Amino acid sequence: MDKAKSWSIPKLFVWDAYKRVKANRGAAGIDGQTIEEFERDLANNLYKLWNRMSSGSYFPPPVKRVDIEKRGGGSRPLGIPTVSDRIAQAVVKGYLEPELEKHFHPDSYGYRPGKSALDAVGVARERCWRFAWVLDLDIKSYFDSISHELLLRAVRKHTDCPWVLLYIERWLNAPVQLEDGTLEPRERGTPQGSVISPLLSNLFLHYTFDRWMARNYPDIPFERFADGTPVQTST
Repeated sequence: MDKAKSWSIPKLFVWDAYKRVKANRGAAGIDGQTIEEFERDLANNLYKLWNRMSSGSYFPPPVKRVDIEKRGGGSRPLGIPTVSDRIAQAVVKGYLEPELEKHFHPDSYGYRPGKSALDAVGVARERCWRFAWVLDLDIKSYFDSISHELLLRAVRKHTDCPWVLLYIERWLNAPVQLEDGTLEPRERGTPQGSVISPLLSNLFLHYTFDRWMARNYPDIPFERFADGTPVQTST
């Protein structure tokens, strides 16, 4: 390990994270840099990111806020990180996700590898024939309302990796840049549109909904999926 580095983050983690971000494409963040522009000096850009993450000197830039229209009317705020920040988030997600996946509820379908909303709908269709009623719930502004304190407490239950904890906290506290350039501090929530946010949002609901249902209503099945993060129960 380099003596100047605080943590040993394998360079392969950064390379794999870059490939995932490249495959997902996505718009430019506040710096206006696209994937194609990032790749013009790919080796140097990836090395600088690895170097900063390994030394603890990486600080995420503000997240670019964009409002997109919802199918049912109104708009949903999305947070668009820079390309470098998306890669950094993918590094942490790649490290943390396999550990969290071992604990997630089998009826949690949102933002999980190999699962989808269609899987949840299929299970709901099968179960609805066996019960008298179905309750459909939709959590309003879920991503924007998550408690940072409770979320970090949940993360610490599953890892004591110092660089994972450090960067998750920095991402949660990173400000949002509005369309007029104004920086808006964030005391709650995690931006919908960020690479790490779906995993963190799932972890939060794992404790606040999935575990709560299993403990208090073990005989009531549910299918939780992501499309604005609705949850559904039936009995």
